[in-house]
Amino acid sequence: MSSFAQYASPLGRIFLAADSEGIAALWFEGQVLPEAARALSAASPPAPVLMEAELWLDRYFSGQPPQFTPALHLTGTPFRLQVWHQLAGIPWGATVTYGELSARLPGSSPRAVGGAVGHNPVALMLPCHRVTGAGGAMTGYAGGIWRKRWLLEMEASGKRP
Repeated sequence: MSSFAQYASPLGRIFLAADSEGIAALWFEGQVLPEAARALSAASPPAPVLMEAELWLDRYFSGQPPQFTPALHLTGTPFRLQVWHQLAGIPWGATVTYGELSARLPGSSPRAVGGAVGHNPVALMLPCHRVTGAGGAMTGYAGGIWRKRWLLEMEASGKRP
């Protein structure tokens, strides 16, 4: 059973999908639908975790780091789960490169890390927008590079650009 919600953000509508274990997908309107969202079936009444996710988004878009993360239900390959775990550890306002993430995961490559980052099913909550190319280049973001820039500027200043 799954539940869906919409959130009006300063960057456009955000869609959330949850199942009995937690938030399974979060994506921006117009973004290619994440695998996790495609796998969920017809909607049911809103799950309490969706209300927690909306509170998290309210805090996030107020320019303050949320002090909690709603329960997440991540499904993916063991490598993707390792990369997503690394995303969760990138501090508010900081960035890391694909190469730096790759160095944390023995035997991986920046390209493989980029592929896993690109399949992050819960954008924002696992902050893939904080991953840049070499030298801080604004590369790849499923929600659009303009959103990535906006999010990084907001985090750096603590207020909306």
